[in-house]
Amino acid sequence: MDPTTLSCTECASKLSALLAGFSPNAYDDDSWRDLEVIAQHLANYLRKRHGPEDYHTPLGSTTLPQDLTSLLGVALNGAPIPDDARVPAVLEILRVGANLCVDHDQNRGNLLEAGFPQAVVLLLEGYSELVPSGPQADPLPLSIPHLEVIKIAIGVLLNTSLGFNPVKFRLISLEVAMTLVRLSSALYPVGSWMRCTTCLFPGDRAPEEKETPIRIAESWNTRIALSNWAWRLITELRDDEHPLFDPQVLPYLVQPLIAFTPPLLTAPPPPNLAHPSPLRTSLLQADFELLSDSCSQLESLALDVEDVRLSLARGFQFPAEHQNVPCLIAMLDFIEQGSYAPLWYVQHEASFSMADVRNQEKAFDDCKAAVIKAVVETSGEDKNIDILVDESDPTKQGGSYVSRLVNWIRNFVLGGMHSNARDDLVICATLSLGNLVRREPQSTLLLSPPHDIAQLLSSEVLLSQSTDIKLKHGVIGLLKHLSQASCNSAPNRMALNIANVVERVLSSGVLDERSDAMADVVQVNAIGIVKHLCNGSLDNSLKVILPAETNNPPPTGLSQVLSLVKHSDKVAIKSEGTRIIVNLVKSLWSNEPPKEYHNVEEIHVRQQKRDKAITALLSPSCIEALTALLGRSLKYPVLVNEAVVALSLLSTHRDGGALVLRAIVAPLPAEVTPGIPSSMAIPATPSTSSEVESPNIWSPGARHRPPHNRALDHLVSIVRNISKNDDAQGLRLAVTSYPIEVRTNVCSLFGQVTKHVSGEDADIVKDEARPVLEELSRHGQGLGRESMLGNAARRVLDMWAQA
Repeated sequence: MDPTTLSCTECASKLSALLAGFSPNAYDDDSWRDLEVIAQHLANYLRKRHGPEDYHTPLGSTTLPQDLTSLLGVALNGAPIPDDARVPAVLEILRVGANLCVDHDQNRGNLLEAGFPQAVVLLLEGYSELVPSGPQADPLPLSIPHLEVIKIAIGVLLNTSLGFNPVKFRLISLEVAMTLVRLSSALYPVGSWMRCTTCLFPGDRAPEEKETPIRIAESWNTRIALSNWAWRLITELRDDEHPLFDPQVLPYLVQPLIAFTPPLLTAPPPPNLAHPSPLRTSLLQADFELLSDSCSQLESLALDVEDVRLSLARGFQFPAEHQNVPCLIAMLDFIEQGSYAPLWYVQHEASFSMADVRNQEKAFDDCKAAVIKAVVETSGEDKNIDILVDESDPTKQGGSYVSRLVNWIRNFVLGGMHSNARDDLVICATLSLGNLVRREPQSTLLLSPPHDIAQLLSSEVLLSQSTDIKLKHGVIGLLKHLSQASCNSAPNRMALNIANVVERVLSSGVLDERSDAMADVVQVNAIGIVKHLCNGSLDNSLKVILPAETNNPPPTGLSQVLSLVKHSDKVAIKSEGTRIIVNLVKSLWSNEPPKEYHNVEEIHVRQQKRDKAITALLSPSCIEALTALLGRSLKYPVLVNEAVVALSLLSTHRDGGALVLRAIVAPLPAEVTPGIPSSMAIPATPSTSSEVESPNIWSPGARHRPPHNRALDHLVSIVRNISKNDDAQGLRLAVTSYPIEVRTNVCSLFGQVTKHVSGEDADIVKDEARPVLEELSRHGQGLGRESMLGNAARRVLDMWAQA
């Protein structure tokens, strides 16, 4: 029988007839040879489209999909993998299925309904049972025909799932991705060709499987291809909502990283691959592509799967977590020691071109960046802090993980500004440590000897005008976490002050006006450092406000902050920057605790500096920034209260009252509150709320005058505090319900700004606030907290009455 004379339909009919006549135990039946030849012809015919005539659709509508599934089952005869005698027929059955559904969703559906992809998955699982437990250093010995079966089986799954969700979701549910990883890792362990040349074939191989150079090359090329197809399928199956893997995949994913890290990376190639050749170039390319795939998976899993982050940390302390493969250590080793393959640079016509090498270098750097992200995310998991920060070893403060990261930073600093130091190590270390020190005990550990990390982070090498923004991002972020976690620890704050952190941040240029996204993040963190370290610290506050005592002092920290707040279009930068001014005001107006070493002269000098600093804060730009914070932050009572308290403190100065008064009656900038807030709308009827603790007051004084976009209007609205309970009476809803303490502080501000100032501005404040204060004083009867607001309002009214 000459199958080349048969049409596609006739071939399909022949396969169906053969299926009906098969005897399950007839291994030497000539029918298997006939099946192989007919299926090969059909598969070749379906490999490409033949003009306008469509053969794929009619064949998919016949019994062919079901016949293929049945034929595969008969060929296996209950075994996990086919017998050597039936491997050729199984190969051609798989080829028919793969080619039948190329770019054909209807046939993909038909094959799925017939159970063909599911049967192929079972076949691959059968092969995976040959793989010993855990990652393998040497390739699994397997004949080339069996390798071809695995490759085409993967091709079937790739073709049936490509862009077709029903098959894709079914394969995900069958957990085929892990099967593919185990097979790919066993059949082509990355870098195994560097140490293995004679174990590709099984020991009982047939004479035609003799390990000749040609057969060795064919085996390697087939292993490369099936591994490539396996990862293409894994990529196709990736779903952000449903991760493909759990922690058991980690030992397999780090194998390529180990291969690109000494000593494996620098090992000499075997004699038969010592010289450039197309095969060696293919092996080098395959190694790198698998590295790229693994790094990408590590990054996405660390980002998306909590169990993976937890498992990586546990494995650092307990290697049995990952079958004694130290996954996180392998990742750190790769970041620190991993490098480009030396054989990339051997010049030969069969080798990479220099353009290819440059592209691979860039891609390799991206791989490292992906692994760095995975390490940073692992450190950022709250449940990992007590695992990665280990205080059981007195010789390594914080444990080996923390010590290794700190040493990366220390080595970079010791190398100096002009060394070939590794900034990627510092970026990884600072971001990871920043995630670990969000609580005071861990901050104390890093700020104490032997680490003394504040001294390292504030060095000129890490914080200078010329430092790369990516490096500053990590350093400034870590310092921000250290300063925030150390708010209540005097020794920690002292360590940061001794290291001159505030001065180094201000002189590093991070507060310069920029527009890129990373600079915005760095600026917010830098602002956080200054804000926390100036809170309750007169010394740091003076450093921010006063110019340096040099011949040509640079711009003061205060001027940098004001400029950034004014010109930035980011609300976070504007608001957090203004909170620095709030803390500066609080620190300068607080009573400094006495110190024994202060003599009379020192006290006099410090008071002079304090007076100069207060004068600098009593400027229209500072006060306008505070009123803008008030207008911008109506949804956030904490920020409103901070602005109100700072304005009240400034008003206590003889020159401050008039400045604050002028600022709160002046219109706010349009960018602060471009529209009139609903909380300022005038109600149609007065509130009749019976709430004693915090009455909602209607101000009839403003009935006939439309509200202005002024800080004063917002302050009156805050005191009035119209709440959601009043909506049933037709009142407009307030943006936020403010606590009694905030409203009481606003009352105090009304009194303070008008205490020593008279004139039109003072009269405007009194006219606007008096109706609300009078209503509060009538409702605010009682004792304790309930009377706080009413008493505050009454004190202001009494003061105005006596004026």
